[in-house]
Amino acid sequence: MRKLTIKELNRPSLEEFKKTEKIGLVIILDNIRSLNNIGSVFRTSDAFLVEKVFLCGISTPPPHPEIHKTALGAEDSVEWEYCTSPMDAISRLSEEGWTIVGIEQVEKSIMLGEFIPDKGKKYALILGNEVKGVMQEAIDQCDFCLEIPQQGTKHSLNISVSAGIVIWHFYSRMME
Repeated sequence: MRKLTIKELNRPSLEEFKKTEKIGLVIILDNIRSLNNIGSVFRTSDAFLVEKVFLCGISTPPPHPEIHKTALGAEDSVEWEYCTSPMDAISRLSEEGWTIVGIEQVEKSIMLGEFIPDKGKKYALILGNEVKGVMQEAIDQCDFCLEIPQQGTKHSLNISVSAGIVIWHFYSRMME
């Protein structure tokens, strides 16, 4: 085996990427405090054709050197918008016909592996604060919640890891 060169990866230019059809997925970041987590979500969103990232509450928007450190430029390729509250983004997206999905451990959550996204729908995924998770007010507005099954003692994953798992789940099934 030989590692592929940058040229062999056939990466699109920034302009080409912006014109690429995205999957019906947006991410709502509910008060994410870590700029490295925000940058990681941008990078994952770029890799898997997420349409847009909503940065809400205390989630710092680009440009910022700490976001760039993990995003590596994905903050320029992925569309984003800042909202004072996640409720603003949820309300607007809901009115536009998006299915609102919390990524949280709640009563009656659906285990991620059991959920198959409908290719005809558009989904807005809410990922919550590193300590408090998705705020209850946002959970109350969700169509449903997905939970990442976990077997360890922590029952908690870093926000950027959770985003990677869930975004990949949607991407892999919506691209089939």
